[in-house]
Amino acid sequence: MTVLIAGGGIAGLALGLTCHQIGAPFRVFESVASIRPLGVGINLQPTAVRELFDLGLEDRIDAIGVQTRDYGMYSKLGRHIWTEPRGRWAGYRWPQYSVHRGLLHMMLYEELLQRAGPDCVATGWTATGFSNEGGEAVLHLAARDGRTRTERGALLVGADGIHSALRRQMAPDEGEPVWAGAMLWRGTAQARPFLTGASMVMIGHSGLRFVSYPISRPDPATGRATINWIANLQYDPGQHWNKEDWNREARLDDFLPRFTALDFDWISAPALIRAAATVYEYPMVDRDPLERWTHGRVTLMGDAAHAAYPVGSNGAGSAIIDARKLGAAFVAHGLTPEALEAYEAEMRPITSRVVLTNRVAGPDSILDLVEERCGGAFDDIEDVIPRAELDAHARKYKSVAGFGIEETNAKPPTIEAGARCRGI
Repeated sequence: MTVLIAGGGIAGLALGLTCHQIGAPFRVFESVASIRPLGVGINLQPTAVRELFDLGLEDRIDAIGVQTRDYGMYSKLGRHIWTEPRGRWAGYRWPQYSVHRGLLHMMLYEELLQRAGPDCVATGWTATGFSNEGGEAVLHLAARDGRTRTERGALLVGADGIHSALRRQMAPDEGEPVWAGAMLWRGTAQARPFLTGASMVMIGHSGLRFVSYPISRPDPATGRATINWIANLQYDPGQHWNKEDWNREARLDDFLPRFTALDFDWISAPALIRAAATVYEYPMVDRDPLERWTHGRVTLMGDAAHAAYPVGSNGAGSAIIDARKLGAAFVAHGLTPEALEAYEAEMRPITSRVVLTNRVAGPDSILDLVEERCGGAFDDIEDVIPRAELDAHARKYKSVAGFGIEETNAKPPTIEAGARCRGI
């Protein structure tokens, strides 16, 4: 009666914590030999933060993250387009957090080992495929030294990322992730926070875009914080691109010259870029939505199920919500194929809409509209886009992504306190 979890990233660890909470036996299998704090900054919307709070992680996430106060958009000339409050400042019952992905990952990992014991995560084993045999799911694994093994359980959940081997078996003709020509460079720098000190900003347009926000509190002695930044350029999608890899270091000469003009009295993109100890290059890719995630006793979650463009601050959050929805399905249906079907029926339509919306009408598409209408130069944004239109666009995206304020606040807990997996 074990839940097998292929992948020990944020998705797989969140599911492990959820299984432990509801009393469902589980085991996580992770390909790397040693889990380390990789990556740069990410954002967690209140919809995901409430789930972490319900897992008893409120103090731990607050210790490593910054409560995002507001989100603002600016043209490539630094002209202010739109700012809206975020998290509790917007009226949510939960905050939005900006946090280093690696610190979040390690926090989940350490908490899971502390709660469920060191044997709950097996490292050094890569998922290579699956099978359904009678009343069991079978996970096929391989180690780097050529050893192989199989594990059997009641259910198998593929949390093995955008290059998921389980997904590849389900959709063998799918091919590589879809790249539309956008390249990202990401890094962190020590600098004084800008604007409110907990602001997230997006500057420019899709062909030349810079995003930045703090992911640590300021040092009392220096006033400096860890500032996350993302530089985005658009290229011909017919060009060659490398597989995305959080660990591939980039050269500043490849992109910095294009961002030297984004230098304003309140933020300097070139200064932040130059101050980064390491810069990572990352092609912005996604995958077309699948017609189904679930095959018998096997299903997908997180990027394995619904990899989307990293706009809208819902990548890691969606994985956490997947974990909680799976847990709720286990409470309602036990460790059965019916639980997986119920989870997919709820989550696949929502996440498919987000994947497709992020391609054409993400929250940042307003920047492109401003660029098209005036080249980023204006005295009053009302002469370019009425504020009512800006507000309507922001509300529409929240509705598509499922994190409207009233909607989020009104929802009951995904898993009631004290709920247990059915049949355990």
